Amino acid sequence: MARRGAGTPFLLQLSLLLLLHLGGECGPSRTLGCASVTVGSPIVPLGSAVTASCTIHRELCRGLEQGKVRISWMLDNKLVAGSQRQGPGSTEVSDLTLPQFNHTQARLWCCVEWNGTKQRVGMAEIRAGYPPAKPLNLSCILNISDYGLTCQWEQGTDSHLPTSVVLKCAGSRGQAVTGCTPQGRHSHCTVPRRLLQLYRRMEIWVSATNALGTAESQHLCFDPMDVAKLDPPVLQSIQSIPFQTDCVALAWDMAWGTEHMELQCELRYRAPEDPAWALVTGIIGQAGTAQRCGFLFGTQYHFQMRCRRSSASALASWSEWSPGRNYTTHEKAPTGKLDAWWGAQPAGTEGQVEVQLRWKAPRQREANGRVLGYRVTLNPRRRGRAPLTICNTTHTECSFSVPAGTRRVYLSAYNAAGESSPTEVVLLERKGQPLAGLRAMPGGERSLQVHWEAPLAPVIAYILEWQQVTREPEHCSSCWQIEHDGAATTAIIQDGIEPFQLYNISLYPLYEGTVGVPAHTTAYSQQKAPSHAPKLHLKRISKSEAELCWDPLPVEMQNGFITSYTIFWANSITHMASATVNPSLSSFVIRGLKPSTLYKVHIMASTAAGGTNGTSLTLVTTVLDDTEIQFLFLSLGLVFVVLMVLLVCFQKNERMKEQLWPSVPDPANSSLGKWVPAAVPQEPLQVLAAREPGPAAISTVTVLEGEPGKQPGKEHPVLPAAPSALPRPYVRQESPGEPVQYARVGGAGYRGQRLLPEPGPRFYENLRGRGNGGGAEDWGFLEEPPATFPLLQGLRIGGAEELHECRAD
Repeated sequence: MARRGAGTPFLLQLSLLLLLHLGGECGPSRTLGCASVTVGSPIVPLGSAVTASCTIHRELCRGLEQGKVRISWMLDNKLVAGSQRQGPGSTEVSDLTLPQFNHTQARLWCCVEWNGTKQRVGMAEIRAGYPPAKPLNLSCILNISDYGLTCQWEQGTDSHLPTSVVLKCAGSRGQAVTGCTPQGRHSHCTVPRRLLQLYRRMEIWVSATNALGTAESQHLCFDPMDVAKLDPPVLQSIQSIPFQTDCVALAWDMAWGTEHMELQCELRYRAPEDPAWALVTGIIGQAGTAQRCGFLFGTQYHFQMRCRRSSASALASWSEWSPGRNYTTHEKAPTGKLDAWWGAQPAGTEGQVEVQLRWKAPRQREANGRVLGYRVTLNPRRRGRAPLTICNTTHTECSFSVPAGTRRVYLSAYNAAGESSPTEVVLLERKGQPLAGLRAMPGGERSLQVHWEAPLAPVIAYILEWQQVTREPEHCSSCWQIEHDGAATTAIIQDGIEPFQLYNISLYPLYEGTVGVPAHTTAYSQQKAPSHAPKLHLKRISKSEAELCWDPLPVEMQNGFITSYTIFWANSITHMASATVNPSLSSFVIRGLKPSTLYKVHIMASTAAGGTNGTSLTLVTTVLDDTEIQFLFLSLGLVFVVLMVLLVCFQKNERMKEQLWPSVPDPANSSLGKWVPAAVPQEPLQVLAAREPGPAAISTVTVLEGEPGKQPGKEHPVLPAAPSALPRPYVRQESPGEPVQYARVGGAGYRGQRLLPEPGPRFYENLRGRGNGGGAEDWGFLEEPPATFPLLQGLRIGGAEELHECRAD
């Protein structure tokens, strides 16, 4: 028993949890057995207040009999606060008021707390919206094929609530019935024939109803036949009336099923160049024919026709326009005067003048058909006398030669029906008063507005010329117009004007008996950035400057007036620098550059509408300027010239050569050999043992100076110092004149000189070792010079005593 009693509360709790779960968050039912939710109204106006009440019955909610019940509210998933009170009996009641309900649709939940968790026990769904809007623009059309009345209207603003829309109709004596109901959200439907009363007035309107009210459209009262949509008539023929040449007659057939009706029809027509249709009203349909006047000659027109019932009210609908039919009226000879302009210059033939005549084609109203050509004559046409034709062309310009002094020519146009009256063209001289000022500005993307100041003299008319500026000039025969108002000071140019193109504009004033000197200006109708920028070229460069040049942009690529060129340059270290150049220039010098540095340069061409950058140019500055390089080469050249001059001077100036390089005659090339006997006995010589053995060729005699303090035999045998002896040169003089010095031997020494010729020197035996090794004979010094040395025979060496003191180590 105790175990059963302990398990009972658990089962109760589990069952309550299941019940709360089934009716809580996912349950579709509005209430459980222990809770009920009521609202003031489930559908309310959007933004109005909402009231609700939730009642909990304790005895019906097992597990909630004990303890306090706490009730809370949730609007969808948002917690809202209510007020809880004790209800009658064992009930708990919570009241909720939402002062402003701004949801079009929401669920209001009643919740209780159980074991610390909010459980949903009741729910009420609330919708909010607006009353239905009034339907607008109701119109109806009766279809003749099945006699169904189709009505359509415009639905008002969305009410956010389910709305029922029906089309109601009522006869003159019957009650209102539902004529039709639109499908889905469409705003049109068709009333069947069985609900209509033809040829009687009926009342038609649209009714829209929802939970918040009903709205009705405007009530229409009409005979259904008045709104019948008829089939269009068929145009059968169109032809000109012979007696009235500007009138045409039209014939048509009525559509099937409308033969018994009285119809009211309309006719419309227009030419291809007309901007709008011309409308003719008040045509009686049963007549089958109609006439219309005022048509242009030789012009093609497009005709259409439509009809409706004559007794129809303002609500009646016209039939669709009939299929179109084209007709061209008959032609007539051209009328009116032609606008002409000319230019004259001397011809190649003497006594002739070359005239360039231009004219405007006549307007369609004056051409009276298709113009076949133009004729220029020297005299007007007279009876029985054909004029002298000087030009016959299909174009609007002609060049011809006339005799000098010709002041008038006559211009006429002709078509298949005849020729116009001639227009007199007076060839006036251009020497009149010029205009004070002329300027042009854009009048639009494809037009130019020209302004000028009127001259003091009275003006009859103005001639305005314009020409597109291109690299290859082209002649435009139609690029001119005449302003017949002599008091005008402005004009609009619209023919042949293209955006981003430059035009030359000229204005000629026409005076009585003369033509004024023209004024000129240039203009663009629209500008943009240039298509390309000029290409930079390096003209010269130095260590601190670079001169750039470029070719001007072709006029076709400028797309506007060039306002400036901007040069940008920078190296890898410094920031970008720039300079603005006047558009009239085509070169620029960049200064302040660093030597031996790489720079990147580009140019930007600008107009009033923007700029375009060109490609980059890379350049490297030099180490030296041109002047410095020239100075360096000049200095080197000068040094070279000075050296050459000095060398030449040394070669040519014997005194200077004697001072720097004394001239010692070569004994081998002298006549000293004449003194040598034919046969000279060879005597053996005693030479020091230190010399290499074998024969030796002696061609030079050198006497070394002796230095005090040095012992002989260390490196070379050196004679001891001795008292200086006066040098005694050996001189030969065969004839009177300057003596020739062959050698000079002094006490201080002797500078060597070659004694014998280079080829075949005389060999001598080494004399060292001969004798007893004592005295002067041990060194081979003889008391007298040998006979084989004629030079030494004439010398007595001073200080010879010192030579005998030298000993070998």
